[in-house]
Amino acid sequence: MGKDAHSHAHQELHGNTLVEAAGRALASAGEQWTSMREAVFAELARHDRPVSAYDIADNLSAARGKRVAPNSVYRILDVFVANNLAMRVESANAYLANTHPGCAHDCIFLVCDECGEAAHVDDEDVSRAVRAIAADRQFKAERPVLEIRGLCKACT
Repeated sequence: MGKDAHSHAHQELHGNTLVEAAGRALASAGEQWTSMREAVFAELARHDRPVSAYDIADNLSAARGKRVAPNSVYRILDVFVANNLAMRVESANAYLANTHPGCAHDCIFLVCDECGEAAHVDDEDVSRAVRAIAADRQFKAERPVLEIRGLCKACT
């Protein structure tokens, strides 16, 4: 990692503390924190690996005893991504909860092709370089996402 990796201070949150912080961040962004949004975020946050909208819908359906539509979950996840509460792992069409809501930074993922683990990395040097490449081509980078596919330590 570059010398500026993790140069901004943020605290990794988990469990109820993370869910509460996400609710506050969404409300401060002018969005509603409904019981369904809270349930979707809590289900997303309990996973250490990227999870699909279908898996979230299935788990919530089982827990609630009534069907939760994947399309509803997708719409909620889109709101979460737009408000920096979740990150989308594009190549897996899956999502991870942002464990430090309110902290804006680019997404760099190390995705294991064997077990599916996706580690999120903050590296300001890489982020600046990617944004500079875009700017040099008169392209305004809105939400840079880098995914590096390979094998994690446990799978090598």
